Amino acid sequence: MELSQLRNEIDEIDNQLVELFCRRMDVSARVADYKRANNMPILVPSREREILVKIAEKAGPEMGNYARVLYSMLFELSRGYQSKRNMVLSPLYERINNSIETTPKLFPQAPMVACQGVEGAYSQIACEKIFKSPFIMYFKNFDAVFTAIEQGLCQYGILPIENSTAGSVNKVYDLMIRHNFSIVRTFRMKIDHNLLTCKGATLADIKEIYSHEQAISQCSDFLKELTGVKVIPVENTAVAAQMVATSGRKDIAALSSRSCAELYGLQCLASSVQDKGNNHTRFICISKNLEIYPGSDKTSIMMILPHRPGSLYRILARLYTLGINVTKLESRPIPDREFEFMFYFDLETSIYSQEFVQLMCELEDLCEEFKYLGSYSEVV
Repeated sequence: MELSQLRNEIDEIDNQLVELFCRRMDVSARVADYKRANNMPILVPSREREILVKIAEKAGPEMGNYARVLYSMLFELSRGYQSKRNMVLSPLYERINNSIETTPKLFPQAPMVACQGVEGAYSQIACEKIFKSPFIMYFKNFDAVFTAIEQGLCQYGILPIENSTAGSVNKVYDLMIRHNFSIVRTFRMKIDHNLLTCKGATLADIKEIYSHEQAISQCSDFLKELTGVKVIPVENTAVAAQMVATSGRKDIAALSSRSCAELYGLQCLASSVQDKGNNHTRFICISKNLEIYPGSDKTSIMMILPHRPGSLYRILARLYTLGINVTKLESRPIPDREFEFMFYFDLETSIYSQEFVQLMCELEDLCEEFKYLGSYSEVV
């Protein structure tokens, strides 16, 4: 048989499948209408499981798993269509819509902002890129930044969340589970790490190098070439530079920004020592209150899903059916809850799109627990 004949046969089957698919979706929608009118639950997991078992049996041993996957996606498509037809605006969306209407059109110019570290920290540099003339308060650790926002000490906080070389900042993700906040903007900044020492020091003099653990990870290739040098993590790259400057010692160095060299009167012994030239860190700007500024096209959410097969797949399938792009997916273990995880999603969709509205109205039914972290735009 010729290939063209086989393709014609597939085309004929596809025409039948499309017609049957449309018929099934129509009946599915009418079922949803009936259930809503009679106060019956839309989703009945036990029935879905029964159908999947029957479908797999009918398809036979060779095609059973393929059929199960196909119908799992078909169920998600049906639920998405049902939700769209019978959508009821949720309290969450009402809150989001209220924030869209009440948030000022102009992003703040000179607020009080919390940053981790000391003068010269990368968080400070990011802060000054996000805001025109910020008043900055420095805190020792990330937890204190979250607390400063929750208690109203500062209006905004700046936190690193991921690096293109070293990956996610897990400490920040873990704190996100415990604290209440909203993301109002993100900023992606190129990071250059430099080896800073007191003036007059040489590379042969160096016995200890201080920096933040993320910076150390990002400069691992450079550090491997140094023999007999102890690498010591501290809470911040700028703190490392400050320690070197105040010590007056010529046998210690810091991995820090070039701006710290000028700030603390240090010399740059080696510049741009990170493993990759394309080294970027993404920072989040958080607030206590929900603020959604014009142009917001990214959304972050956190979910706790049931610990059973298919839980994450169902979420991803729904996002796929809505045409919403997932730009970040991170999982972190939940403290004191054995084998349970929090899933963090960064989504790409306009706050004005119908898909965004539908997702916000469906979140409660899609997972065990969820937390809306905000919608925002990203500064580059």
